[in-house]
Amino acid sequence: MPSTTVEVGSAIGLHARPATIIAEAVADAGTPVTLALAGGDPVDAGSALMIMTLGAEKGTSVTITAEDQPTLDAIATLVAKDLDAD
Repeated sequence: MPSTTVEVGSAIGLHARPATIIAEAVADAGTPVTLALAGGDPVDAGSALMIMTLGAEKGTSVTITAEDQPTLDAIATLVAKDLDAD
């Protein structure tokens, strides 16, 4: 499965709003996606609650894994974007 590592772009990190936006995008994609911090266990990116358990702050590196490249690219773009600015 393809994977990539990006830095969290949201000003307050992956709290409720960004986590919900990412989880909804994963659900819309219909393919499994995981997020993980370095050395940590991957979590289901389709669950906002699981994303929030990462405790990822702005600038934290997050590894994203998905079953296909288009989904990976879409989720990586969201993680790297400041979703609090919208």
